[in-house]
Amino acid sequence: MKNKNVGFSTKAIHYGHEAGNHLGSLTPPLFQTSTFVFKDVEQGKNRFSGEEEGYIYTRIGNPTVTVLEERIAALENGEAAVAFSSGMAAVSGVIFGLLKSGDHIISCDALYGGTYSFFEMLKDYQIEYTGVDITDSADIRKHIKKNTRAIYIETPINPTMKLIDIKAVAKIAKEIGAYLIVDNTFLSPYLQKPLELGADVVLHSATKYIGGHGDVIAGIIVSNKEIAKRIRMRALKNVGGVMSPFDAWLLLRGIKTLGIRMDRTIENAMKIAIYLEAHPKVEKVYYPGLKSFPQFELANTQMKGPGGILSFEVAGGVEAGITVMNNVEIFQLAVSLGDVDSLIQHPASMTHSAVPQEERIKVGITDGLIRVSVGIEDVEDLIHDLEQALARI
Repeated sequence: MKNKNVGFSTKAIHYGHEAGNHLGSLTPPLFQTSTFVFKDVEQGKNRFSGEEEGYIYTRIGNPTVTVLEERIAALENGEAAVAFSSGMAAVSGVIFGLLKSGDHIISCDALYGGTYSFFEMLKDYQIEYTGVDITDSADIRKHIKKNTRAIYIETPINPTMKLIDIKAVAKIAKEIGAYLIVDNTFLSPYLQKPLELGADVVLHSATKYIGGHGDVIAGIIVSNKEIAKRIRMRALKNVGGVMSPFDAWLLLRGIKTLGIRMDRTIENAMKIAIYLEAHPKVEKVYYPGLKSFPQFELANTQMKGPGGILSFEVAGGVEAGITVMNNVEIFQLAVSLGDVDSLIQHPASMTHSAVPQEERIKVGITDGLIRVSVGIEDVEDLIHDLEQALARI
């Protein structure tokens, strides 16, 4: 099916695969092969020169991976996608594909720990970055340089849940001729479409909501055809962070239920956020679905729903938080997010441990902050689990 004028879940189930082209197979076939056979030397020559379309080698392209790329691009309303072996391979692929030595990146001041470490590493390659409060347009403009070539944002920001107005930042990026790159992992294309709001590139750790079942590591970027081709031929082909065909097959299976998984996740997360906000041992809850959330109006403007991630702080600080995390039974103490399983973790000592404490606290990642990725279990059981863990403080 190639029709883009259908609903989200219809695309998620059907787009990019024609059963008639694959012996009637309902499921996209798994092309578990490293290389492809040419019918003659002329065909091989023409494919390498680009005169003829076709597969050459799975590092450059694979039919199973292609179905995934086309499907994700359709879900993000983009022209093309490039799949990578991990979320960080996608992050590094975008930067190495689009930027060069001497360029400057403006990023949000709070970033996923892996992205923070990568941006720090870029200094060794003479690519500098500046973390700023991107909710403040004046702060962005104050840090623009002649060599600023990209603005990189997460929204919601991990794990503070702070939102960034994508349209406002896109306007600034276009004024200075910089790429706007948006990490859309926390919401998935089901809840937010950054390309429609002015972004040039959207990326995902597909490990999370797109896969949804905690059994695959993957990343993907979506953009226009020109940018996607540049990233594929410079970063994917030459650096080699390639998604395996089997991982693409797993993601195609997982993404079919993305819509209904997200609906259930939001329903659960909203009830848990309301419960925690009213709990006497909880000092603060950060969740875009709560009316008390400072950016509640922006959430309703650029997001279809508040998502399934929330953070909270308990009275008693880090020791009380440790007590909660060590005593949950249904929530699993694990990093990552977006699984059907509910997960709980401590950002300061886990996902954001690479960020210096002073910088963490400045952007709201306190030592007592707990992050929860809400799954699709029965919400009554999840709330009871938090209740018995909080009671131990």
